[in-house]
Amino acid sequence: MPSRTVAVGSAIGLHARPAALIADAVVTAGVPVTLSIDGGEPVDAGSALMIMTLGAGKGAQVTVESDDAEALATVSGLVEQDLDS
Repeated sequence: MPSRTVAVGSAIGLHARPAALIADAVVTAGVPVTLSIDGGEPVDAGSALMIMTLGAGKGAQVTVESDDAEALATVSGLVEQDLDS
């Protein structure tokens, strides 16, 4: 499955607000997308709760995986952004 590793841009990490925005984008895309850190188990990026279980703080390296290139680009971009502003 194609993947991209990006750094978390949100100042407080992937907490409730960024996780909800990412999950909404995945649900809208309608395709499977997973997130993982440090080679850990991938979680469903369509679930804000699962995203928050990663415990990914600002600057953490997150691997985004999806067979859909557009969803991969969108979610990667969201992870990299500061979604707290």
